[in-house]
Amino acid sequence: MSDYMVTENSGPNAIRYRAIVVAIHWLTAAVVVAQIWIGFTFGDYPRGSPERSLLFDWHKTLGAVILLLAVVRLVVRFTNPPPPYPQDFPRWERALAVWNHRIFYVLLFALPLTGLAAVSGRAADGTVKLLGGFAIPAIPGIPKENGFGDAHEWLVYTTIALVVLHVGAALKNQFMDRGPVASRMPPFRQTRPAGPPADA
Repeated sequence: MSDYMVTENSGPNAIRYRAIVVAIHWLTAAVVVAQIWIGFTFGDYPRGSPERSLLFDWHKTLGAVILLLAVVRLVVRFTNPPPPYPQDFPRWERALAVWNHRIFYVLLFALPLTGLAAVSGRAADGTVKLLGGFAIPAIPGIPKENGFGDAHEWLVYTTIALVVLHVGAALKNQFMDRGPVASRMPPFRQTRPAGPPADA
């Protein structure tokens, strides 16, 4: 990917994301938050209990949804490149925001795939069952006991850290800086006039 997002700017005003990008962003955010909550909750129930089984089925199903959303999101991103940041948004913050997004894209694929790998070793018929009678192919050749569950767990903590960073930056832009960059993602909007170029 080019670093035009760091070196270029949109002038004094922000260019808002297109409606389809906004919709995918908030849908992904909602599913990821729900997935994190379920992931930390189903382990509170005894193994073999109906509650644990149901929540685990939800966890696997939402994982498949996240993987599908990641594919759609990547296609939309390549066909709708994100606009540059406004001129008064410092380059170091642009670089931090750009790499936060890029790592998050990697995680949107890595999380469901490591989760799928973790359960594939116990998929007796070669498929992983989801809610609603759906199923996805298991990854072949994975032993019952594998390290993908541990990798999946570490990726979850990495995702939480990035989400906290992303949300913190969004709140800073909206309520502290209040500049044009806040207007990029609806429903946020700038509440002060644009400042001078940060790169000057």
